[in-house]
Amino acid sequence: MTAAAFAFACIAGCSDDRPIAPSITNAAAPTPNPATPAATPAAFSPTPADNPNAPLVVTGPIIVEHQLDLTAQRDGIITKLLADVSSRVKAGALMAQLDDRQIVANLEAARAKTRGIDAEIRDLKAESEVIQADYDRAKRRWDLGLIAEEELQHAKYKTESEQWNIKQVVEQHTTALQDERSLEIELEKTRVTAPFSGLVARRYVREGQNVAKGDRLFWITAESPLLMRFTLPEKYFGRLHHGQKFEVTSADLPGEKHTASVREISPVIDPASGTFEVLVELAPDHGADHSKFRPGMNATLHIGTNSGTSLGATP
Repeated sequence: MTAAAFAFACIAGCSDDRPIAPSITNAAAPTPNPATPAATPAAFSPTPADNPNAPLVVTGPIIVEHQLDLTAQRDGIITKLLADVSSRVKAGALMAQLDDRQIVANLEAARAKTRGIDAEIRDLKAESEVIQADYDRAKRRWDLGLIAEEELQHAKYKTESEQWNIKQVVEQHTTALQDERSLEIELEKTRVTAPFSGLVARRYVREGQNVAKGDRLFWITAESPLLMRFTLPEKYFGRLHHGQKFEVTSADLPGEKHTASVREISPVIDPASGTFEVLVELAPDHGADHSKFRPGMNATLHIGTNSGTSLGATP
């Protein structure tokens, strides 16, 4: 090929009208999905987009409303334990006792001080009556012109001074009462009592142990009512209502079926996750079957199954 022919071929190739695909050398990464919320107590199995009324399956732990670590409210040595693991306690029952000897001694001293101030107030009031009588007599003598004005003013000021003395001692009496009350509260803190009726699941301490304020003493949990808490996408908002019943099962208890009803529905949608929260309560059943369901056990909630309910149900 001659040089002229080669140049003509290059010109022809450069004049090609076909579009050239753009070359992407630094494509942006796909936009990630919105951040998912923190792990919730229960998870749901989504339904197909073309069938929003299809059954849902929610799995998660069974919970109770009252469950906490009971902690020491003050420093001290445990002198007595009255509850142990598996013990059932009633609200207000004494579970442990801390050494209270120093507080009891301080409280008795504070009560004695209060009684002393109270006696002083009575004495001042009696003396005030005498001073008031002297002032009344001075006024009568002034009216008769038997004493000088300075003597009358002296009796008057003495009466007023005595009233201020009484008020000062009354305030001291109030302070003493508050100090006494403060020690009574500290004494109450040496008595570890159950905040609610429940079951002692763990014991963290032993008799004779020195504990500090905030140390864990017991883990106490209620046994009822049994609950499940879970979240649903916002497209299901308005399809559930209070009192709506669903079926609950557990893989650990094959063949067992129980009923749960909706107890609470969040009135708002969480904008971060696009979900709303639902709380259901297992129906109370005093039979032997119900006793097998325990707080912390994993269970499955069936929504929109043949239990007679559906997501489209209305109140």
